[in-house]
Amino acid sequence: MSHKTRTEVLEDSQRKGVVAGAAAAATVVAGFAVSLPAAAVLAVPTAIFGYRWWKHRAENGIRF
Repeated sequence: MSHKTRTEVLEDSQRKGVVAGAAAAATVVAGFAVSLPAAAVLAVPTAIFGYRWWKHRAENGIRF
């Protein structure tokens, strides 16, 4: 079990937040540019990335 410094935890949170945000933006763009079914398919990984980010923040005591 490796222990991370607070700075490393915050950097991980920022990275996970950027990934979740990019996935959400891609889902919205796909919904407008391609079709609603494509956006629905892309919403699944978006939800997973968002959940991982929220879970990471909650486990590490990072406020929203």
